Amino acid sequence: MYRRLEAPHSNRRDLQNLRKLSTYLWEYRGRVLIALGFLLLAKLATVAVPLVLKEIINTLDADTNEQKILTVAIGFVAAYGALRIASAAFKELRDSLFARVRYRAMHRLSTSVLAKLHHLSLAYHLERRTGSISSDLSRGTNSLSSIVNLLVFNIVPTIAEFLLVAVILFGGYGVQYTIVVGVTVAVYVAFTLLFSGWRMQFRHEMNRLESQANGRAVDSLLNYETVKYFNNEPLEQKAYEGYLSDWSDAGVKSQVTMSTLNFGQTAIVTIGVTIIMMIAAKEVTTDTITLGDIVLINALMLQLFVPLNALGVVYRGLQYALADMDLIIKLLEKTPEIQDKPDAQPLVIQQAGIEFNDVHFAYLPERPILKGVSFTVKPGEKVAVVGPSGSGKSTLSRLLFRFYDVDSGSIQVDGVDVRNCTQASLRSQLGVVPQDTVMFNESLQYNLLYANNEANTDDMEEAARAANLDHFIAQLPEGYDTIVGERGLKLSGGEKQRVAIARVMLKAPPIIVFDEATSSLDTQTEKAILDGLNAAAERATSLVIAHRLSTIVDADQILVLEDGQIVERGNHHSLLADEGLYAKLWSMQQEAKEEVLK
Repeated sequence: MYRRLEAPHSNRRDLQNLRKLSTYLWEYRGRVLIALGFLLLAKLATVAVPLVLKEIINTLDADTNEQKILTVAIGFVAAYGALRIASAAFKELRDSLFARVRYRAMHRLSTSVLAKLHHLSLAYHLERRTGSISSDLSRGTNSLSSIVNLLVFNIVPTIAEFLLVAVILFGGYGVQYTIVVGVTVAVYVAFTLLFSGWRMQFRHEMNRLESQANGRAVDSLLNYETVKYFNNEPLEQKAYEGYLSDWSDAGVKSQVTMSTLNFGQTAIVTIGVTIIMMIAAKEVTTDTITLGDIVLINALMLQLFVPLNALGVVYRGLQYALADMDLIIKLLEKTPEIQDKPDAQPLVIQQAGIEFNDVHFAYLPERPILKGVSFTVKPGEKVAVVGPSGSGKSTLSRLLFRFYDVDSGSIQVDGVDVRNCTQASLRSQLGVVPQDTVMFNESLQYNLLYANNEANTDDMEEAARAANLDHFIAQLPEGYDTIVGERGLKLSGGEKQRVAIARVMLKAPPIIVFDEATSSLDTQTEKAILDGLNAAAERATSLVIAHRLSTIVDADQILVLEDGQIVERGNHHSLLADEGLYAKLWSMQQEAKEEVLK
């Protein structure tokens, strides 16, 4: 069962969204006013056409001098043609002037939405599918153009034309015509609004299912290799088809109710026009009005009810566009979980030290990740964190970069709580070599220079050499101009990891986090780039989250994390001597290494 939409709330929300939308148009308010002026002139010319047509008919019907009739008729015909040309010209001038307003508004909204998506916290992006965000973004920005077009080029002109027709009928033919037209329009609008409001639930359902279907499709394509590994193409296809099946069912209901709406609208318009023409025909027979008058009334009705008949389509289009726009407005209204304090100051590092003080954190309240973690990384030190999977090692990195805030305790950089400085300044002082290096579908040069837009080619090549990446690049036909593919899929895990190492060396921050930086490298490659890693670490304070213990034997301090708590700390030799968890992990890795060498 579909839930019936609450129309009052929906209408209030739509009005709020339209007010917010108007801010994107206000930049070109001069153009808007001029365009509306041309709109009014176009409608005046359009409504004047039937008036001239009436005079043509009456002149030709008159029993007077033929030459005079011909002269007057030709004059009216010329005026008729001029008015039609003027109407078209004013319409095109209106469209041309408003084009910049519409596209500029779309431009501003699109950039605002992308900025908002970048500003939202990591938790939001981990909970959303990329395909759903992409689909909502596309529909939302296009809906802005649709709303502007429908309001300015359809609804406002139709209202203006109705008022002009009502004035002509009331002033020239009495109140009965105006009453019939007014009642017909009122019944038509009421029927359209009520019925369309009810059937919008099916459109909302279609939007939801379309976003889910697109999200599932994009997700399966991003995980193309995983799908292939497990022969799960039929599973992905079935899931996608399931969403589309529900979407098509909602689409059928939407179409059936739309057909019902169209029939009702046509019936209302037809009844109204028939009543008016019956009144007009009766008055012609009693010589109350002329033959030209009945032609005028008929032409006015056609001019009014043709766009009015399309008003149902326009209203539905506006409702659809408002529904799509609502997704974007809600996104723009969303408050990031992690925000700078109003008095946050830029972080300026003098001594690149790090201190975790009794840090507690949980992604979900019922599942604590860190339970009172405390340690200090002195300026220039290399501190490593090791432990079993799921112990909370990588969470330390996310908290240091302030992708999340601690539940209690504090994290300080150079004595400053990371919650008291701006996020941008904090991250500008930090570098990371992540476990999973994600790259843009651009050239190697673009991906390397992404770490430091002010670096030159010599700096980039030096960083590549330090990361042992230069020999690999030299073998590529296009060298640094080689496109790496979606998320860097054209590179191996080790090659992507070396790109990440070159990036951080190019950025040269005072603090570097190595988040299992050699996890994707084989033993031979690992040895080849350890010198580069150590060179980078020597120039900075380093927090190394390690899986392979062989990479951190030279660390000044090693923290052993288990179940969210530090259970051991010391250097490599002292921890081996303690024969605790670290010694056990070291022994297991050494045995595994010997097995590989056999």
